[in-house]
Amino acid sequence: MNKTLLEVTARIRARSAASRERYLDLIDRMSRRQRGVQRMGCANVAHAVAALPENDKLRIVAEKAPHLGIVTAYNDMLSAHQPYEGYPALIRDEVHRQGATAQVAGGVPAMCDGVTQGTPGMELSLFSRDTIAMGTAVALSHDVFDGALLLGICDKIVPGLLIGALHFGHLPCVFVPAGPMSSGLSNNDKAKVRELYAQGKVGRDELLKAESAAYHGAGTCTFYGTANSNQMLLEAMGLHVPGAAFVHPHDGLREALTREAVRQLLGIIPQRDYTPIGRLVDERCIVNAMVALLATGGSTNHLIHWVAVARSAGILIDWSDFSDLSAVVPLLARVYPNGSADVNQFQAAGGPGFVIRELLGAGALHGDVLTSVSGQSLSAYARLPERAEDGSVRWCDLPAGSADETVVRTAAAPFSPTGGLKLLAGNLGRAVIKVSAVPEDRHTVEAPARIFDSQEAMQAAFKAGELERDVVVVVRFQGPQANGMPELHKLTPPLAVLQGKGFKVALVTDGRMSGASGKVPAAIHVSPEALSGGPLARLRDGDRVRVCANSGELTALVDDATWVARDIAQITPEAVRDNGEGLGRELFAGMRRNVSSAEEGAVTWL
Repeated sequence: MNKTLLEVTARIRARSAASRERYLDLIDRMSRRQRGVQRMGCANVAHAVAALPENDKLRIVAEKAPHLGIVTAYNDMLSAHQPYEGYPALIRDEVHRQGATAQVAGGVPAMCDGVTQGTPGMELSLFSRDTIAMGTAVALSHDVFDGALLLGICDKIVPGLLIGALHFGHLPCVFVPAGPMSSGLSNNDKAKVRELYAQGKVGRDELLKAESAAYHGAGTCTFYGTANSNQMLLEAMGLHVPGAAFVHPHDGLREALTREAVRQLLGIIPQRDYTPIGRLVDERCIVNAMVALLATGGSTNHLIHWVAVARSAGILIDWSDFSDLSAVVPLLARVYPNGSADVNQFQAAGGPGFVIRELLGAGALHGDVLTSVSGQSLSAYARLPERAEDGSVRWCDLPAGSADETVVRTAAAPFSPTGGLKLLAGNLGRAVIKVSAVPEDRHTVEAPARIFDSQEAMQAAFKAGELERDVVVVVRFQGPQANGMPELHKLTPPLAVLQGKGFKVALVTDGRMSGASGKVPAAIHVSPEALSGGPLARLRDGDRVRVCANSGELTALVDDATWVARDIAQITPEAVRDNGEGLGRELFAGMRRNVSSAEEGAVTWL
């Protein structure tokens, strides 16, 4: 086993000892109770089964058959979640075949960052994660289930479902994905049209045509952003049917994998090989997720989300843990924006199974962990699923080599000996930078700062030609407390245009950029945020700022006396009003007041 992997795991375990012990004690107390229908009053049971067919009532009450809860993020607004429409019927059919029963315990909201990007709705996005977690808790609060199937894929939905499930840590749980859409216009070609539009060289009609060719059908978007990073991490945590992540929604194998998820869950319920999710997700499991993220150059959002996920299981991690792991985890995949391939090409080249096999072989993952596959360790996830003639799933070994070395490589010949994320620190605070997509000659940028308090103000300056020079663009008052920490993808095309003209350009922000930050160096999630008096509020236009991924530096080159003497810039009353009014933002005022910092997981429930 890799020495650093073991050291990081050990310090996480030591740091988390007290909170993890409390968490496991709660699981044990909940696990010792009688099953729901035996424990609850007759009126409670009658309400719970009132709408079920008589045969299901008989199975639950008289035969004491296993009873599963379904929590679904279905809506037909999200391309990734539209396929879930028929899943409850499919799941009920399979549980009946297995002599069990199932109910849709509840639905959770699921919003699309692609739809809300650059609009006020995006300011609800991060907080939707904790809303989904609470919705999951509401669904499972009926407390009659032996296990739960969790249906969700996209950005905040999977972390929210997982946080909610971990607060019911005594329940066995299996996640059920639905797969990516087929490849359309390539992500590189889409990005080029966006840059042309930013320069005014093509119009809205041409842009809409390109976007529609890229996002064209059911399934997740095909770039390796937060949604698809979710799926990679769940595979590495053992919470899927092995290999389920990137099979198309309408592939015959997809139905077989969904049926297998039912059988997999029934194998780990209390009456059988009991594996509650709260014990499955231990310190080793969390470290495995971190490693999988780094080895594939995944979304920076998970440096926020998985801190919150871990905390839900009584485990305390921080960005230093990610940084230390990144120094020893090899980069094994290049998927857009870290390369030109999409997730379909990633899957064809070997996909998650190939990456997990290579990491296990290199001693870069904990193989001796619990998984949702009864009696099997993480090695079960290092194989490829296929549909057998009888409609069931079987697994086969992957080839020794990559099917496409431009997309996936072995641990012996990685794209890079280190992972794709780095920690930055200095007198501007702590931030993360995704370097796996950034050319090496852009890993260090030192230039005068131009300060903006909104992405709209930055875009206006770009259109006016005010940024045609070496510049560190600073967009502040974008943190969780200020406005919910929206993703700032609208900044990417203009910054890419400036970089394409040969200027040295970097972005520094207390907002987010997700997995699609691209080739422009971006120091993001700066903590503490400007609204809470963080150092970004001391910056002034013209200050020289150094962003260096090589040395891990995020520094304003201002003498200490001048720096300390400066007043802290304040958000304007107009911005406070605009951040808090309209499109439901008033309902999230309590979350903005109570949210922790980005490095602490932007948690709202503590």
